[in-house]
Amino acid sequence: MQKTDVTIRAIAPGEELPMELLLLADPSPEMIASYIYQARVYVAEKDERLIGVYALTLTEPGRPEIRNLAVAEDFQGQGLGKLLLRHAIERARENGAERLLIGTGNSSVGQLYLYQKMGFEITAIRKNYFVQHYPAPLTENGIPCRHMLMLEMELGTGAAFRTAGGPDISPIT
Repeated sequence: MQKTDVTIRAIAPGEELPMELLLLADPSPEMIASYIYQARVYVAEKDERLIGVYALTLTEPGRPEIRNLAVAEDFQGQGLGKLLLRHAIERARENGAERLLIGTGNSSVGQLYLYQKMGFEITAIRKNYFVQHYPAPLTENGIPCRHMLMLEMELGTGAAFRTAGGPDISPIT
């Protein structure tokens, strides 16, 4: 996939959320609702079709978190996930973030590979996160998904991340 074929933009206030895409990364509409309205949501478009999404939240000053990152199934494996991650990294840097966080399930081997290849390092394990927060057991790649692995990337900006009112992290309405 060529970068020039894809446009990444922020969801406009009042624009419908791409739930079909968001549910690819998080199968629980309730969990998505718990963070999405405090997030800045970005979509990737190609030929007027939404083909990817990510949501960036501010969990603590200087450390935004990518809470959802998904690529339409027919565009997976073509570099779009990497393109979305690069976009998120740049948005965090532009806003003065010191670190960028992302979490994924212990069974998400493809995501773990990509995130580490992009420079994220595993920094914590939230034991039994998916068991405690999801009503039904989750399985991915034939592996029970129980724990959330947290990864961080050092951005090296040294500046404090802007909170409410910052150009790219303000919540959607």
